[in-house]
Amino acid sequence: MIYDTIEEFAAALPPSGALMGLDLGTKTIGVAVSDGLRGVATPLETVKRKKFSLDADRLAAIIADRTVTGIVLGLPRNMDGTEGPRCQSTRAFARNLAPRHDLPIGFWDERLSTVAAERALLEADTSRARRAEVIDHVAASYILQGVLDRLRFLRG
Repeated sequence: MIYDTIEEFAAALPPSGALMGLDLGTKTIGVAVSDGLRGVATPLETVKRKKFSLDADRLAAIIADRTVTGIVLGLPRNMDGTEGPRCQSTRAFARNLAPRHDLPIGFWDERLSTVAAERALLEADTSRARRAEVIDHVAASYILQGVLDRLRFLRG
């Protein structure tokens, strides 16, 4: 099931279990996962996009391996909050992914997540080549950590 608000997504989740965050790009998918208590997001890998079925198969393997209980996709809104073609593409990906997994799927406003990830990598003195390799899954961890922090706030 796909949920538009993080509150609806939170209500559909089991009390514990890992979440997976995705930063969808045109060429790659950044993947991050949380621990089972949903405290910390960890960058996992960058999936090179091929075609949907192959991409979905790789994500399914991660879901099974990490016992994922929910999926969050970064929603690349425009800076004014409107949704453009990239948001439509992300929503379409979620609609295609939903029938393959009986997991709640939610969205998180990802504006500036890549900028924050880039800044963190620069501060860590990461080489340009290494930054290019890891930026997508580091951005996915920023997206997922935002969700984890929000879920903690909702629980009170």
